Amino acid sequence: MYILMKKIKGPSVFTSYTPGSVITGYGVAKVLESGHPNFKKGNLVWGITGWEEYSLITTPEEDLFKIDHTDVPLSYYTGILGMPGMTAHAGFYEICAPKKGEYVFVSAAAGAVGQLVGQFAKLMGCYVVGSAGSQEKFDLLKNKFGFDVAFNYKEEHDLDAALKRGFPEGIDIYFDNVGGKMLDAVLLNMRNHGRIALCGMVSQYNLEQPDGVNNLMNLVYKRVRMEGFVVFDYNPFYSKFLETACPALYPRRKNSLRGRCR
Repeated sequence: MYILMKKIKGPSVFTSYTPGSVITGYGVAKVLESGHPNFKKGNLVWGITGWEEYSLITTPEEDLFKIDHTDVPLSYYTGILGMPGMTAHAGFYEICAPKKGEYVFVSAAAGAVGQLVGQFAKLMGCYVVGSAGSQEKFDLLKNKFGFDVAFNYKEEHDLDAALKRGFPEGIDIYFDNVGGKMLDAVLLNMRNHGRIALCGMVSQYNLEQPDGVNNLMNLVYKRVRMEGFVVFDYNPFYSKFLETACPALYPRRKNSLRGRCR
């Protein structure tokens, strides 16, 4: 949403908000009337809607998903079972193709997407390190989300050294939410045939001149694959995503996510 509040320059998959118009974003809604065969009156849905009391959705097949699992709080569909969960799943499983025992690094790891990437990785039996920007977020990563190691990047004077401390044997998978200097440091620490999913670059959004990346040749030397993605390209995989997310929503299972799906 932050990106949409600024004037977007150049090619983009997003469109800036227009002053005076209704803000749109991800939310949960109830169908009051429908002329679409896949959506019936009374259905609960989540997806892109106007943030208003009533919205007219003209392309529901592109923007909305029916809510079939109603035994979890509807707020889950703005989190683990919604866009953040789908983003984490697409980047981690579809792009990074993880294997049990691999070494995974997540930046902005306490955010809505990053925390889920870390938990998915732990469920797969990976070793997971996360970076965040405060002591409170550090504590969440270590004490609630099950990360093996965490560090506060604001307290690190040398990001390369911090990564080598967490990954003495290098990184197999990097889920990038920040870009910039962190990405540059990660490139020095990738293992052969590593994978990098570019989800966002939050460290760059307020800069007039984005940071340069100096270590790209490591992609060649180490045969690393780096790929950017946007979540709505993976909308057709929603049922596959639910097959992963729903079984993980058992509160008493070690390293599980919260809640459950029938």
